[in-house]
Amino acid sequence: MSGILEKFSLQDKVIVVTGGTGVLGKSFVEALAEAGAKIVVLGRNKERAIQRVAEATNIGAEAFYILTDVLDENALHKAKDEILAKWGKIDGLINAAGGNIPGATIGEQQNLFESNVQDTIKAIELNLYGTIIPTHIFGKVIAESGKGSIINISSLAASRPLTRVLGYTVAKHGIDGYTKWMSTELAIRYGDKVRVNAIAPGVFLTDQNHKLLINEDGSYSDRAQKFINGTPYKRFGNPDELKGAIVYLLSDASAFVTGEILFIDGGFNSWCGV
Repeated sequence: MSGILEKFSLQDKVIVVTGGTGVLGKSFVEALAEAGAKIVVLGRNKERAIQRVAEATNIGAEAFYILTDVLDENALHKAKDEILAKWGKIDGLINAAGGNIPGATIGEQQNLFESNVQDTIKAIELNLYGTIIPTHIFGKVIAESGKGSIINISSLAASRPLTRVLGYTVAKHGIDGYTKWMSTELAIRYGDKVRVNAIAPGVFLTDQNHKLLINEDGSYSDRAQKFINGTPYKRFGNPDELKGAIVYLLSDASAFVTGEILFIDGGFNSWCGV
């Protein structure tokens, strides 16, 4: 391998994936394995964690999992120590833990001001604090090594506020601000080889949003159809369509890219509807 292809390689880079047991996490782990990375899957579901490691191993990559919670600082410090003891470094981090929670979704007929504020706060904590805390723990290792890349997960909700998901929307606005703030701080303090970017996926079917988008008979809900109508591609995204962006932002091919939010949404954010 030489030239431009070599720049896209993640060969032997140690990449930590929080939320690696989720639907999008599965795609991220596959992409990393295909690009030659060494993968650490962090999540709370043991069965899925084992599956992710097996899938990566079958592709030919080295991988292992650690069961942990992204809001538990002590557990993440232990995970960091375990990773460094095994592989001696951390080259990249994907903050994929997050998503909406049922109690934080405000029903169409529900009184806006009678919604459960505590559930909204939990959604903000999961998505925003669940990105900040891992970044401050694993990102410290990356920064002090002088080279590495961090990817956060933004959303359409941060640029085109979506109805009903207040906590999620607030959190993703925070993710965008945090991505830009941390990217500049790290560059100023640690040099031009430490980067932070985010991807903003369009609508992808996940465990969290399935009930909002798919009716019991398998047809699209009214909400889902609105998303389809607002997307020039006229479909939902396939998790595999996130792989290229993940590899690009973690690799040396994006060496001069930091503080950016990359939309992967079939044109939804760009289209005015006319």
